[in-house]
Amino acid sequence: MEEFDKSSLYYVDSTPEGMRYSLYDTASWKNGLAFKNIDFSESGLPVIKIAELNNGISSSTAYTDKTYSQDVFLTKGDYVFSWSGNPETSIDIYKYNLPDGWLNQHIFKVTPKTEIIDKGFFFYLMKFLKPYFKKIATNKQTTGLGHVTISDLQRMSVALPPLPTQQRIAAILSSLDDKIELNNKINTNLEQQAQALFKNWFVDFEPFGGKMPEGWKVGKLSEIGTIVGGSTPSKAKKEYYTNNGIAWITPKDLSNDKSKFISHGETDITELGFENSSAIKMPKGTILYSSRAPIGYIAIAKNEVTTNQGFKSVIPNPNVGNAYIYYFLKSNFELIDTMASGSTFKEISGTAMKNVPVLIPDDKSLSSFQSFCNPVFTEQEKLEAENKILVQIRDTLLPKLMNGEIIF
Repeated sequence: MEEFDKSSLYYVDSTPEGMRYSLYDTASWKNGLAFKNIDFSESGLPVIKIAELNNGISSSTAYTDKTYSQDVFLTKGDYVFSWSGNPETSIDIYKYNLPDGWLNQHIFKVTPKTEIIDKGFFFYLMKFLKPYFKKIATNKQTTGLGHVTISDLQRMSVALPPLPTQQRIAAILSSLDDKIELNNKINTNLEQQAQALFKNWFVDFEPFGGKMPEGWKVGKLSEIGTIVGGSTPSKAKKEYYTNNGIAWITPKDLSNDKSKFISHGETDITELGFENSSAIKMPKGTILYSSRAPIGYIAIAKNEVTTNQGFKSVIPNPNVGNAYIYYFLKSNFELIDTMASGSTFKEISGTAMKNVPVLIPDDKSLSSFQSFCNPVFTEQEKLEAENKILVQIRDTLLPKLMNGEIIF
């Protein structure tokens, strides 16, 4: 009988029924390639790194027109496990859902051995194991990076229930994920419609014969909204912070949550903290725009909020509305980025943000665009809220199902 490491990091107390296996033996694990600059080209297939797994294909994605082993070829539906990086944010399992590409190093392409483990169950098992992976990676952390190696996967053991039980567990959890994905697709479709209309009217001027209409002008961002900076109450004063107070948003909150709408960050501030800082309360509908580290995170306030100094937010003028400003900022990241400065990290100042050049349409066109976007925003906000509930249900069920607390 195989002997397993009984230490708390490697001997996983999951569902008690079934046979125990080394995690490594439940799947095949193929590391990505160490691409070099000579491998890159202007066209071809994308090289998939952690950035692509977290944020999708972007202008910084590298491409290669070379051909490699099928072991590192990715297509939709594949599983990949990021085994190196920041233990808090990078060590994770992903369902690959991007265009076909080639796998970069520090990520395993993982193929479950379906004779002993259901593919869907494997995915949720890896999600269940994330706290273990985080601890393992943290123990090996150097210069901010941690690792979960082949040796760790071989040492870690899990008890697998019979395949029918695995399939039932996977079906419950995947039904929640399927609904979340459907909601995301609806929101993406709505977003594409609004972006297309913005471009049609305010970039291509198609309803106006391709020319800027009379009465429109080019002005400054400060002419269509009030630019507001933020502030951080003293971190030395615990009484300035709370879990249920005045909403206070940081760029990290937008990094961790990709939602379009935000109501609170990880931490709120108290009235005392607010009074002893230069933070400003901004109304519902304000466009939050991160101005440094990095520039360009964007969200719409669901309620009254404050921010730290990492934002240059925009309170829309009443005749403008938040839809036009939101899509203008989303469409003009490169312009705003070129106006930033700084040696350690780039930042756009309040003065520069106020002076960002912007097309100012007539009030009737702005009102019409806002009227189109209002139901879009309402539906998107509703679906985002529904998804947060579904995620909470899924994340509550996951350990209970894996620990055998819920018996079939």
